[in-house]
Amino acid sequence: MGILMTNSKLEVLTPQNCQMIFIDQQPQMAFGVQSIDRQVLKNNVVGLAKAAKVFNIPTVITTVETESFSGNTFPELLDVFPEHDILERTSMNSWDDQKVRDALAKNGKKKVVVSGLWTEVCNNTFALCAMLEGDYEIYMVADASGGTSKEAHDYAMQRMIQAGVIPVTWQQVLLEWQRDWAHKETYNAVMDIVKEHSGAYGMGVDYAYTMVHKAPSRAKGAHRTLAPVPANK
Repeated sequence: MGILMTNSKLEVLTPQNCQMIFIDQQPQMAFGVQSIDRQVLKNNVVGLAKAAKVFNIPTVITTVETESFSGNTFPELLDVFPEHDILERTSMNSWDDQKVRDALAKNGKKKVVVSGLWTEVCNNTFALCAMLEGDYEIYMVADASGGTSKEAHDYAMQRMIQAGVIPVTWQQVLLEWQRDWAHKETYNAVMDIVKEHSGAYGMGVDYAYTMVHKAPSRAKGAHRTLAPVPANK
């Protein structure tokens, strides 16, 4: 007889089985990040947010001490979710705030994808408490989170992994949600995210579109390409 697999962590992420939380993606928190280039961090956070929007993932945005210390949420993140409430807290641990717990419960998904600052503080405490007290599964987006040093980030990730957190990257989450290129209802939007946020992968998509498939340049008509002038002999 076959063995019935009951480990829910073997399930891939889908738009139907998970929710998203952004924790303290604020400038003063980003100033302290040393584990990843800060511009890369913001690029990855915004790419992940756009992916969550495309796939209609229930999303929570929470901040800490906005006025007194941390500053407002990245404007690029707010632009993705202009209608979202921002859940302000005082505790470093988002799980301590009843508004956050209520928002997660209302979304009704046990798989929680997490992007936050800092990995060793706000992400770590939230993840451990949400698993222990809320029975959630945590998927920590390592490259859309950052710590005050590489060691701080890495050892926090290791601690969380030992406790059962699943490490992922933002592009992994995007493509896991898409899963099949035959899902045409999200294909173009995913390609737009890839071209804007996925670096070499996005450049390759641009090249394939225009040079292989002969799609028109996105800036067609806005510029002229002049033929090279031969050097004087």
